[in-house]
Amino acid sequence: MQCEICGAEIRDKPSKVMIEGSELDACPRCAQYGTSTNKRKPVSRKIAPVAQQPSAKKSRPRPARPDPLADIKEELVEDYNNIIRDSREKLNWTQEELALKIKEKESLIKKIERGDIVPEDSVLKKIERALDVTLTERVGEDDWSGDNFSRGTTLGDIVKIKRK
Repeated sequence: MQCEICGAEIRDKPSKVMIEGSELDACPRCAQYGTSTNKRKPVSRKIAPVAQQPSAKKSRPRPARPDPLADIKEELVEDYNNIIRDSREKLNWTQEELALKIKEKESLIKKIERGDIVPEDSVLKKIERALDVTLTERVGEDDWSGDNFSRGTTLGDIVKIKRK
């Protein structure tokens, strides 16, 4: 008989192994690549049932995930770009000077003042300190506690639909 894996001649009894769902006759050398299927099965005897021990691993409840909306306490004002530009001009600073003071690129300041991008929190704080302005406003508790948010945020609350 030949090994169905390597093709070598099997002199004694072949080993039956399972490899990827197929039962093959293999030589002792190739039998290591699969799981053996010809192991002895225990003989069933009538023995008094043994009380099962409770498992050592006890499942504990997972901690509740924090609500991402619960952390939102301040929101960027709508006309942040105009406030930044007006404050910078009152101080007679150029965009380049503001960029140097907050250690950011001038192109970033230009994009923020045009309203092309929303500044990250770290950049926002730097601008607020440099220009001595407030660009965020507190979001009241009643704004988030309406019927819309008692069900949780849905995809429809976030997505803006473009119509042709």
